[in-house]
Amino acid sequence: MAQWWLETTVLSIPLWNWLMTLIAVIVLLTVLLWLRTRVRGRLARESEHREYTVLHVVLRAVASTNRFALFALSLLIGVKLLELPLNWSIAIGQLWFVAVVIQVASWLNTAIGFSLERYRERNPGTNQVTLTLIGYTLRTMLWAIAGLAILDNLGVNITAFVASLGIGGIAVALAAQVVLSDLFASAAIGLDKPFEPGDFIVVGNIAGSIEHVGLKTTRIRSLGGEQIVCSNTELLQQTIQNYKRMDLRRIAFKFVVAYGARAEQVQAIDRAVREYIDSLELARFDRAHLLQFVERGLEFEVVYYVLSADYNVYMDIQQDINLAIMRAVHAQGLEFGRGELRVHAPPQSPPGFTPEASA
Repeated sequence: MAQWWLETTVLSIPLWNWLMTLIAVIVLLTVLLWLRTRVRGRLARESEHREYTVLHVVLRAVASTNRFALFALSLLIGVKLLELPLNWSIAIGQLWFVAVVIQVASWLNTAIGFSLERYRERNPGTNQVTLTLIGYTLRTMLWAIAGLAILDNLGVNITAFVASLGIGGIAVALAAQVVLSDLFASAAIGLDKPFEPGDFIVVGNIAGSIEHVGLKTTRIRSLGGEQIVCSNTELLQQTIQNYKRMDLRRIAFKFVVAYGARAEQVQAIDRAVREYIDSLELARFDRAHLLQFVERGLEFEVVYYVLSADYNVYMDIQQDINLAIMRAVHAQGLEFGRGELRVHAPPQSPPGFTPEASA
């Protein structure tokens, strides 16, 4: 019986050698599946608020390994125990490289997806379109490098292929220059974040709230209610005023009191304006002065800060201040200055008067 095990061959390989390989494959596959189960169990026990570390990313990648990949790895290791001919050994070596490259690329692909997802969770305001674009770019580069490495290992001359890809890429880039420009502009908006959905911005003669930032365009809801679609590239080439991120609003305005006011009355108006603005919760007084003498009367200048970016809050405060100024001016028995139109007419001659008669 022992002699039969030693002498019987399959594909020129002893039967006992095949049996050892089968046992090794089963044992290795069992061990790898057990290790994967342990890794998944550890990840399941961890809190969702676990600190983001490189080890956590590695464990996530390892836990994503499927059964077929583990079986292929076990089989390739087991085949090493076979007494294979030289040409078979070379082929197995190439398969080893292909399997390792594909599995490493699969792990890196999982790590990219997990990293981008965790970044989005920690930064809810991040543009999802930008993250998707970055994910596609990284995955494309990853699998392109993996494919070129496999082709090179199989003996394919990839130099001409890479050169062709470079020339083709340049041609495509020139043909789709406008589209690619908008794509990169979208990525720049997502990374640099000059504005986000919900922000109120003013760009040129456009004023409105950001509704959506896409791959090519940004949609703005204007004050008139209509939706304005702007190219991302053209949008970034202009100066953008983002009012939502304004911590406070500086307001400077003037009013004119008619001539006839005494110095004490001017000081009383100035004091009343100062005290009223100081009493407002969302306003901070800066200064109030009798600025100059103008044709209509005494011109005052007032400067204060609104401690809110909300435009409606600013308008409510300004209205209250205007009413307080009216009460202060009227309390002093004064009026606001107004422009007057004076017409100078030549003196009229009495009835029946002629130049000859006067002579």
